[in-house]
Amino acid sequence: MSVLTDPFTHLVTALARLLEPLAAHSATAAAIVLITVLVRLALHPLSRAAARGATPVSGLLPLLLQLPVFWLMYRSFTTEGELLDHRLFAVPLGARWFEVLGVGGPFGAQGLVFLGLFGAIAVVAAWSAVRGRRSAAVAAAAAAEAAAAPKKSARRSGAPKGPARAAGSGSGTGAAAGLPELTAEQRELLRTVGSVLPLLSFGTLITAAVVPLAAGLYLLTTTAWSVAERAWLDRRPVGAAAGRPAGGAVRSSL
Repeated sequence: MSVLTDPFTHLVTALARLLEPLAAHSATAAAIVLITVLVRLALHPLSRAAARGATPVSGLLPLLLQLPVFWLMYRSFTTEGELLDHRLFAVPLGARWFEVLGVGGPFGAQGLVFLGLFGAIAVVAAWSAVRGRRSAAVAAAAAAEAAAAPKKSARRSGAPKGPARAAGSGSGTGAAAGLPELTAEQRELLRTVGSVLPLLSFGTLITAAVVPLAAGLYLLTTTAWSVAERAWLDRRPVGAAAGRPAGGAVRSSL
């Protein structure tokens, strides 16, 4: 053990003792879930800032700041120490999926625990993919409507046609509003990217299959938190939360 993993191990052990009356032999697994929730609670202000579009990189900060915690989780359950003997049901928290396949196969007592973990991650990933596609469709529709609004307004106000209109078109297009018009190829590319990006959520399944069970629990908890947090922020008026009128709120794409 190192000077970095020792304090983390002590924290997990202490929380497990507190949770033991409720979680019994799975108290350490419950402690991992609790630590993940506490980390995400601490990072929630950054997620709110990302929803308001405070900075271009604010959406990446919660992910980057979790990497040290995930690394500590991984190291604590892959090196020799007291945590290696702790279990979730029949599976040691330091075990990997391919290791338990030789102990009863995928449908044995240990294999079923991993199948349950994978199933839960798949449900969260599917929820994230559906929400991602909906958000992309809403954002594309809003951009198209915003770009078309100046043209409709110009037609209603009887804007001059021909050369006169062409000369004044700089103030009546989406480009003047800061929304550059997209070509057909660009729109098709955006649709393709919007349909592919949500599928990346399922990459968590691959990671969970090669890391220790403890790290897989962390991935499940933080991914579920992220999707639920995005749903909550999308439903909540971001502008009102920031002290702006709710009518001017922009829906979060997180």
